[in-house]
Amino acid sequence: MKKNNKKVLVIGIGNAGRQDDALGWIFLDYLEAEHFEHIEMQYRYKLQVEDAELISSYDRVLFIDACKNQTGEGFFFKPCIPKERHSFTTQSLNPEAVLYLAGKLYAEPPEAFVLSIQGYEWELDMGVTDKAYKNYLKALEYFTSHYEDFINTEKQFTYKVLNQL
Repeated sequence: MKKNNKKVLVIGIGNAGRQDDALGWIFLDYLEAEHFEHIEMQYRYKLQVEDAELISSYDRVLFIDACKNQTGEGFFFKPCIPKERHSFTTQSLNPEAVLYLAGKLYAEPPEAFVLSIQGYEWELDMGVTDKAYKNYLKALEYFTSHYEDFINTEKQFTYKVLNQL
């Protein structure tokens, strides 16, 4: 499948009704409110097999999600490497598995990255915790400072891998 117009996609994964699980979505809310150009955005509760088709038409993809892991800086940023994952169910996939499927089923997978923001609370409640919000602000600052390079798909994106887990 031919990619068209050097497109960039940012996928925010989460659930606004589960406290810090909303971090991926509030990240997209900010990008949308501030009219970041040259990117398309998608909100997801979870990644599914169908998302392989979605990402296959993009040149660069960023998956943003909350994580429970200790990250040191409050978030981590790393390249997303395609990996085949077998599981009992295909109800939910990780970014690496979606990227693998995109390459296997459609064509060369897009260049992809993962931005995970450390969260702390996951109960059924609206609003992120103060600690998670501070981590979100750090991750947002990191992304916005690299934004111009990220959207320029004509060049290799240079970045610093932060707190890779």
